Amino acid sequence: MTGAPRAQTEPVETLEQIKSRIEAAIPGLGLEIQCNGAVPGQASLVVPPARALEAARFLRDDPQLALDYCSNVSGVDWLDRVVEEHARVTRVMDGQERVFDECRERRVPGHLEAVYHLYSMRLRHGPVILRQRTVNRVDQARVASLTPVWRSAEFQEREAYDLFGIVFEGHPDLRRILMWDEYRDYPMRKDYVEPDDYEYEPTPHDDLREKARRHYPIEADA
Repeated sequence: MTGAPRAQTEPVETLEQIKSRIEAAIPGLGLEIQCNGAVPGQASLVVPPARALEAARFLRDDPQLALDYCSNVSGVDWLDRVVEEHARVTRVMDGQERVFDECRERRVPGHLEAVYHLYSMRLRHGPVILRQRTVNRVDQARVASLTPVWRSAEFQEREAYDLFGIVFEGHPDLRRILMWDEYRDYPMRKDYVEPDDYEYEPTPHDDLREKARRHYPIEADA
């Protein structure tokens, strides 16, 4: 008689330890740890897209981690924003040095992120969360496809491409999966504006019906 499967547990190493081991194995990788204010226990590793495949293979092949399953790939949209930074500055006033708390504003350009939740089916632990960031949201919205490492990422990367406009370089079949090929926008972006042309809706109803009237006549209800 076999026992019940063991429950999923956290990796035996902390994220800081995992980061140190990856950087020792892959010099110059440039990893960062990003904290999650909403879920403190779910910090993530941020990897530069140019080195993402190397980091992914380490996470999968390392015997202590064996992260052999990617359960989820999510897109995240960060708009341009202004953040406040506080600093202590010293100024000379009336011949004396005085220390002041100064608040400065810094503009942070927008970017997109691809977020991967990784588990070990063999060792039954996880998740370890891996992130890639694009340079911007316009002409440099590219990251590396991790489908060559985790096949389960294939359709989910296509969904992030379709809805966020993240281009996954090296993906084996990068094309839209929900929207039609001619569609030119990305519905999950924060600045997405819903179109009011619902001519493609065969049976417009409720709010769609009123929007559709602006573009083509609708027969009166029977």
